[in-house]
Amino acid sequence: MLGGESSSNSSRWTFHVFLSFRGEDTRVGFTDHLYAALVRKGIITFRDDKYLEKGDDIEKELFEAIKESLGAIVIISENYASSSWCLDELNKILESNRVLGREVFPVFCGVSPSEVQHQTIDSFKKAFEKHERRSQNDKEKVSKWRDSLKEVSQICGWESKNYQ
Repeated sequence: MLGGESSSNSSRWTFHVFLSFRGEDTRVGFTDHLYAALVRKGIITFRDDKYLEKGDDIEKELFEAIKESLGAIVIISENYASSSWCLDELNKILESNRVLGREVFPVFCGVSPSEVQHQTIDSFKKAFEKHERRSQNDKEKVSKWRDSLKEVSQICGWESKNYQ
C-alpha cells in the first residue's frame, strides 16, 4: 500500500479524493473534466479506470481506495441508483465519514438533492424496484442504500442541471 501520513491523524492515505460516479452518465464529459481539473491542481485523485487493473478484486480495491482517501466526491446522476457498485461505494464513503472523519462532497448532476433524498425520480424508483426483486434475501442492504442516498442528499454540495 502506498501512503502518506495525514497531518490531522495517524491514519494512512494514498489519495486526496475518491471519485464515485455512474460511468455511463458522467464518465465522458463531467467526470473527465473534473478529474483533469483536480489533477492539474495537484490533487491525487482515485478514479476506477486509472487505478484498477485486470485481475484485481474490484470490490476490495475500491473499498481500500475509499479508506485510503482523505475525502470523496460523489457525483450523483440520474442512473446512480441503478448501480449496486455505486451504492456500495456510497455506503463505504459515508462510513468513512462517520468513523474516520473523511470529507464527503456531493455533486448533483441532473438531479436535485430533494429528488435524491425522497428518491422521487423515475430512474431511482425503477432502480430500487429492481434491487428489491434481486435482493429478496437481503432487504437490509437495499434499505441501507436508500438511507445512504437520503444522508448524502443532506450534505451541502453542488447542483448542476446541465452537466454534459
